[in-house]
Amino acid sequence: MALDSAKKQEIIAKYGRGENDTGSTEVQVALLTERIKYLTEHLKINKKDHSSRLGLLKLVGQRRRLMRYLRSKDFERYTTIKEALGIRN
Repeated sequence: MALDSAKKQEIIAKYGRGENDTGSTEVQVALLTERIKYLTEHLKINKKDHSSRLGLLKLVGQRRRLMRYLRSKDFERYTTIKEALGIRN
């Protein structure tokens, strides 16, 4: 399930660098983190939903790549978003 638009706008407003910033790395990581949390809770209930598990693994990989990019470009922004979202490494 995708995020509803109100939740998405709230995340964009919180982590965006500007008023119309919807595509910065921080916003993308925050949106992926919210979807990962949702899928994690879904999979605790539906243990045999393997297609959602595959989707979760793809999202985690995509977030990892974005975090690696952010770490190489701007380490300060990387540490800020990592602590704000509670992401390990």
